[in-house]
Amino acid sequence: MIDMIEKEESIISEEEAAQYDRQIRLWGLDAQKRLRGSRVLLVGLRGLGAEVAKNLILAGVKGLTLLDHEQVTEESCRAQFLIPVTAQGQNRAQASLERAQYLNPMVEVKADTDRVETKPDKFFLQFEAVCLTGCSRDLMVRVDQLCAQHNIKVFCGDVFGYHGYMFSDLGQEHNYVEEKPKVVKPKTDESNDGPEAKKPKVDPNETTMIKKTASFCSLKVALEMDWTNEKAKSSLKRTPVDYFLLHVLLKFRTDKGRDPHPESFEADATLLRQIRDDVLEAMGLSSELLPHDFVSYCFSEMAPVCAVVGGVLGQEVVKALSQRDAPHKNFFFFDGMKGSGVVDYFGPK
Repeated sequence: MIDMIEKEESIISEEEAAQYDRQIRLWGLDAQKRLRGSRVLLVGLRGLGAEVAKNLILAGVKGLTLLDHEQVTEESCRAQFLIPVTAQGQNRAQASLERAQYLNPMVEVKADTDRVETKPDKFFLQFEAVCLTGCSRDLMVRVDQLCAQHNIKVFCGDVFGYHGYMFSDLGQEHNYVEEKPKVVKPKTDESNDGPEAKKPKVDPNETTMIKKTASFCSLKVALEMDWTNEKAKSSLKRTPVDYFLLHVLLKFRTDKGRDPHPESFEADATLLRQIRDDVLEAMGLSSELLPHDFVSYCFSEMAPVCAVVGGVLGQEVVKALSQRDAPHKNFFFFDGMKGSGVVDYFGPK
């Protein structure tokens, strides 16, 4: 798919070269060409979706489709900078379109007001990458499995209060290049100067491009890890608790058809604790993995958390489409209480 893009659009105009000058210097002309030939679907235009949209538009993808059937509310405006404050009651994707397009006129930005659940399979096949935010677990699994059959990159992400995550599935064989300092072999006439002279030396002024391949698993496999065997249990201390928090919050979304809401805090907090107990028990794990007060930090979207997770998510989409630099494999979790994030892999070793 990327090879076809390069053949069809091998020339970048002077205007584009000026617009993307800094990026071309950073990751190269070939990477920018691949980006310029890629169409991306972004589902969900809340705070996280706005951050991802901004980053992809500024990076210079060919086209971005904003898909969201929900209407603008007072709460959705708090972390969503693409929606004017006067747009309450309008469709979120449509209300985000003008400011999104203004970021970069060279990118074709579209708004789609349909429900993503009603879209047929063929709709997703027109894109090089699909980014899902605010979606149910079943929908994410369905789209991921479909796209995997057609070599389409899939990304998922969400922000819940102080917590956020992103997931990526780049397929069984994702090829990319990585820039490394050039290793200089010692000259023959210097080989007798001792053991240090025989060691290869790194030249910081020169770099070389290394071709690499990474393999990813599906979201379904990543979420259905077996925690009952001894090897898995021994790794629990090194496992981010946000992985289990994600299971709880996705189950809440499936059961209630929405995320936890501050206006119904008491009822939602009680249900979240019950779901925690049920989910962890089904995994064969103790409910103590998630402390009793975890419910205090996972309501609504916080703009700073959206900015961090959206920055990472947008960066990963750009890296995947440009085939430049090592991708995060396969989860990134951010904890706003600690002010830190972690990349971890869940799936077959």
